[in-house]
Amino acid sequence: MNGESTKETRFYITSLTLAADLVGPMIRDHRAIENSLHWVMDMVFRDDECRVRTENAPANFTTLEHMANNLIRKAPGKDSQRLKRMTAAWDDDFFVSLVAA
Repeated sequence: MNGESTKETRFYITSLTLAADLVGPMIRDHRAIENSLHWVMDMVFRDDECRVRTENAPANFTTLEHMANNLIRKAPGKDSQRLKRMTAAWDDDFFVSLVAA
């Protein structure tokens, strides 16, 4: 930036026996996937606002959300995932087409 460069060092613990220049891109790719999935779950399902916290409920609820996300993502059309989710809530025929697909 402005003709200056900086260098950062990061440490990761892994059982892989690969060179750092091979492991680095894998770690960055995994983080990108995790970050994009978290963003989608938060924007479409308001995941950060969820108050399900006792016993098996969080794991069960997350599983259902991921299943719903996969169904919505595969639905045809150019509408956003959030709009498809709302449409599925309002329109029984659209909901059935999602589940039956």
